[in-house]
Amino acid sequence: MPFITKKSLLALGVLAGIGVVAGIGVVAATGFVWSGVYDVGADDPHTRPVYALLESLRDRSVQVRASKLQVPGLDDPARIAQGAGNYEAMCTSCHLAPGVAETELSKGLYPAPPDLTRASVDAAEAFWVIKHGVKASGMPAWGKSMEDAYIWNMVAFLQQLPSLDARQYQELVARSGGHSHGGGETGGHAQANAEAGHDDAHPHPGAPAGDDHHAADTSGGAKAPATDSGATTHVHADGKQHVHAPKPATAIQSTAAPAAPATTPVPAQPAAPEAHDQHDHQH
Repeated sequence: MPFITKKSLLALGVLAGIGVVAGIGVVAATGFVWSGVYDVGADDPHTRPVYALLESLRDRSVQVRASKLQVPGLDDPARIAQGAGNYEAMCTSCHLAPGVAETELSKGLYPAPPDLTRASVDAAEAFWVIKHGVKASGMPAWGKSMEDAYIWNMVAFLQQLPSLDARQYQELVARSGGHSHGGGETGGHAQANAEAGHDDAHPHPGAPAGDDHHAADTSGGAKAPATDSGATTHVHADGKQHVHAPKPATAIQSTAAPAAPATTPVPAQPAAPEAHDQHDHQH
């Protein structure tokens, strides 16, 4: 019985052909990547086939992993309110809030982050995305600084967000306790002032009620030049501005060093009696 048959030769030929095609494909793909012809700029969208492929890859990846999670009860009002504070501080720059227009970040990111004031999200999938983030999308993995219980609180809030108007949203944020998730919070310029020994926890003149921009400014803000009146305008990454009023003149004067007290003149010491030439006076 011969070791080489027509079938085995045919199989070897097919395998060799596949190997050649695969090699050509690798070379072509390498040349395509190395050429830099594909524009990765966020202002130049993917082609439809590429976008569809990446979207399907992302959705299935999240769905498979989220399906293994057990969703706790999300109807607790305290849980919903607590999640509102963290959402205000960590999410509004990209995912917006009721009554808030598009921001620089939400307009500049690609793929565009979903407007969560309009979109309903699956609870398990929302938890997984918040905790683990999404590669090359601008969505960070908040699980590196936030414990699961706080993430579920935010998920509970997201279930209510599409039904809230601006007033209801601000009321929830006001009851939330602000940016708090058990440690690791980024305090923005408020944290920097605290480390420097400054007390910057007071509300700034002109800031709307409930607008705790110290907690919400997690990306670091820029400070515009001082105005003629001495006030400065703090500009956040999302385009919001807050005016810092100048300190009263009395506060400035209070920092001046006190004048040195007048010195009390020291009385002159009496002159020592003249020394005699050690001779006796006899009378």
